[in-house]
Amino acid sequence: MTALRLGAVSYLNTKPLVYGLEAYPDRFAVRFDVPARCATLLQEGQVDVGLIPAIEYLAGEYWIVPDVAIASDGEIASVAVFTRVPIDQVKTLALDVSSRTSVALTRVLCARRWGIAPSLVAAAPDLSSMLERADAALLIGDPALEIDPARHGVTKIDLGSEWLALTGLPFVYAMWTGRAGAASPAHCRGLQAARDRGAAHLAAIARDYAQGNQPREDRALRYLRDNLKYGLGEREAEGLRRFHELANGIGLAPSLQPLRFYPE
Repeated sequence: MTALRLGAVSYLNTKPLVYGLEAYPDRFAVRFDVPARCATLLQEGQVDVGLIPAIEYLAGEYWIVPDVAIASDGEIASVAVFTRVPIDQVKTLALDVSSRTSVALTRVLCARRWGIAPSLVAAAPDLSSMLERADAALLIGDPALEIDPARHGVTKIDLGSEWLALTGLPFVYAMWTGRAGAASPAHCRGLQAARDRGAAHLAAIARDYAQGNQPREDRALRYLRDNLKYGLGEREAEGLRRFHELANGIGLAPSLQPLRFYPE
C-alpha cells in the first residue's frame, strides 16, 4: 500500500485523530498546518487527503473518510467570539482567518442567530490587538482555549453552543477529505483505528500537550473528553449539510455538493 500523504491541523483537537500514525510510515506521511493551509495543500495536490475545514468541501468534488471528524454537539470551547459589548450591539468583528469554516460559521450566526451585520476585519490571532480594532473577535484553536475572558474584560460566546441553539444539530469543523480514489478502504480503516487509539489515550495526549503544567493539562483533558466528538454519524452529517445550506444561502459557497464517502 502506498503511503497516504496527509495534511493535518496543528491544534490540540487533532491529536486524537493522528494518534500513533507515526508508527506506520509505510502507510501514512503526515504534515501539520493551520486548517486553511490544509485546504490549500489539498487543492494544490501536495497532500492526498487533508483534514480540511468543513466549508472547503464545497470547493471541489471531494470524498470523505467515513466516520472520522472534529465535531461538537454543543459547547466546543476552542471556537469562540470574545466581545466587549452585547453581541447584538457588535459593529466591528475581527476574524482569525486561520480557519475558513469558523469564519463562515461566525457569518452564518451573525445573519441567522444574532441579527447583526458587522464590518469584518482580518487579523492575527491576538485578542488584545484584535479588540483595539474591533468590538469583538473570533479566535479558534489553542489560543481560544487558553484565554481567560475575565482577565480581558470580555464575554466568551461559544460557537458550538450557538450552532446547537440555532439548529439543534452537531457541528462538524473538519474531516479527512480527498479526491476520488485517493484513500483506499485500508487507508480509511487505518484512520478510523488512529481515531479509536486517540480516543482511548486522551489523558496521555493532554499530559503531553501540557508539558508539566497541571492546570493546563486538566483543561486540555476536559476539552478533549467533554467538548470534542470524533465521529461522523447521521446527526453530524445532517449538521454538516445544514451548515453548507446556510453558508450557501448567504453567499459563502458557490454551490452545494452531496456528501460522498470513500468505501471502507
